[in-house]
Amino acid sequence: MSVRTRAFVTAAREIALDLLAPLPNRRRHTAGVAARAAELASALDLDPDVLVAAAWLHDIGYADPTVVTGFHPLDGADHLAAHGWPLAVAAQVAHHSGARFVAAARGLGERLAAYPFAEDLLSDALTYADQTVGPCGDRVSPTARHDEMLRRHGPDSWNVKVDHVRYPYLSAVAFRMEHRLALAA
Repeated sequence: MSVRTRAFVTAAREIALDLLAPLPNRRRHTAGVAARAAELASALDLDPDVLVAAAWLHDIGYADPTVVTGFHPLDGADHLAAHGWPLAVAAQVAHHSGARFVAAARGLGERLAAYPFAEDLLSDALTYADQTVGPCGDRVSPTARHDEMLRRHGPDSWNVKVDHVRYPYLSAVAFRMEHRLALAA
């Protein structure tokens, strides 16, 4: 990892740990996602500046100082954009883990569209890292993470309401990533 990468990722880490300090489980989850993202960046020759920084920052929208809409991917991305973070990082935060499906259902699709979405290996890697780390930072299968998320958010949540379109997307990401990882091994 280059000096530039270490500084960029260190800044993201410090911001995330500071903002998420009142949310210990979210903080542990975030640290686990960042560790998984670093592994994926190395295994798949991805840009660690963007991927690992976005992994550290992906859930800062849950922190009280960032909450505006109550939709954490958008609130996190808006916070990052307002503080001068590169659009590449803010866009990854905005769109992680199929956020566009929930945003559309909540009437926030146009606001989220301010951040360009690219369905590519980098976005797949961030989503896969998020979907393979449980709420306390432990490694889990994508299926276990999905089931846990639905239980945790509850039957009336936006996540459940869009699961019929979001889950196929998350499953496709997991399939693509596991295929790429097998080829890279």
